[in-house]
Amino acid sequence: MRKLIAFDEDTFDKLKQLGRDRMATFQELADEAFADLLKKHGIPIDLRDALRKSAAQSKPDAAKSPKLRKGRHA
Repeated sequence: MRKLIAFDEDTFDKLKQLGRDRMATFQELADEAFADLLKKHGIPIDLRDALRKSAAQSKPDAAKSPKLRKGRHA
């Protein structure tokens, strides 16, 4: 899907330079930026990420379960 995004000239110049420095296309920079944004807000990027997040939520919380202490009692 294609969408039109507007940048001010200075920002666009900096993005072009970053792409040159990293030998990346503008599309690769955009993909990375949007993936980071989604991750920051806890939104799964793909099916694998969604399954990983779902599995992590379904595990019992180890911090809440009582832990048995091993050691000597006085």
